[in-house]
Amino acid sequence: MAKKVVATLQGGAGSKKMTKVIKMVKSSKSGAYVFEEKVMNADEVEGYLKK
Repeated sequence: MAKKVVATLQGGAGSKKMTKVIKMVKSSKSGAYVFEEKVMNADEVEGYLKK
């Protein structure tokens, strides 16, 4: 019988909710827009997008 590893990773007292953030930034070299991807804690998303 298979173990349910996914259930242990999703919940629990010590786990944090992670979010993938994609931000569009203008490149200084070419002037074209590039995408920056980052996985971070859900509480830090607002501060990352404002800067």
